[in-house]
Amino acid sequence: MTVSALFTSTAASPVTASYARLAEVFPGLRAEVLAEGEATPSGVGWVGAAELAGGGAALDAFLAWDNAQVLRDYGQQARPDVVASFGLHRYSWPACLLVTVPWFLHRRVPRIPLEDISFQRALGHLTVRVREFACLPDDPAATLPGARVVPDEAALRAEVLDAVAEHIGPVLEGFQPRMRRGKRALWGMATDEIVEGLWYIAHLLGEERRAMAELELLLPGTTKPYVGTAGFRELTGPNGESLPTRDRASCCLFYTLRPEDTCVTCPRTCDDDRVRKLTPAL
Repeated sequence: MTVSALFTSTAASPVTASYARLAEVFPGLRAEVLAEGEATPSGVGWVGAAELAGGGAALDAFLAWDNAQVLRDYGQQARPDVVASFGLHRYSWPACLLVTVPWFLHRRVPRIPLEDISFQRALGHLTVRVREFACLPDDPAATLPGARVVPDEAALRAEVLDAVAEHIGPVLEGFQPRMRRGKRALWGMATDEIVEGLWYIAHLLGEERRAMAELELLLPGTTKPYVGTAGFRELTGPNGESLPTRDRASCCLFYTLRPEDTCVTCPRTCDDDRVRKLTPAL
């Protein structure tokens, strides 16, 4: 099967419309649903989520891309744990969107077991096989095969967290030996990937404020194994405008390459610097 044939599949799925909308606003990422019986892509550039969770040669090859990117873009060798942190982010950020975008747009929460996900990072393509999803009682998809109806929004939020944890937990374990982080810090990273991924996509959709409110409900700080809250707060710009920001539960370690250029949501970044970075230059 060719890659072009794979990505023109029109198999009906309760999440196809969500992934199509994601690709419209963020063309750098395409999530494609495989039809029943359709082969999972493999070969040069492809890696399965289960391979990343297993560590070993597949993970080494995946992280070699990040190591080469750091050398090319920054002209220096990053610490191995920094390279691993970058690699984990570059997988987890899009993987979490496979769950959060259908939830946000259509109130459907797919289960994405490790064996059902493949990633081609150079092309920005994910493939997923959706066998089961949760939805609300009034969803027209509630009668579809694989649908599992939950009673209300709170139950659906719990499904989001369970679906992400089922997928990302083993991936965190696969990366952990290469990182200087314990389990709590790794689950703080998972919290950040959920929040910052959907927050960014919702901004592109023109629904940033709704996403912020829903993420606050999703991650109030008491949802183990996740660590931390959505962490949103408001700053005031030079003309009195509101500037949304948040405090990350974890550190991406970019400061180890550029100490003077910390991320705008980094706990190391003071509010004055955040306002400066968030205010468009005139």
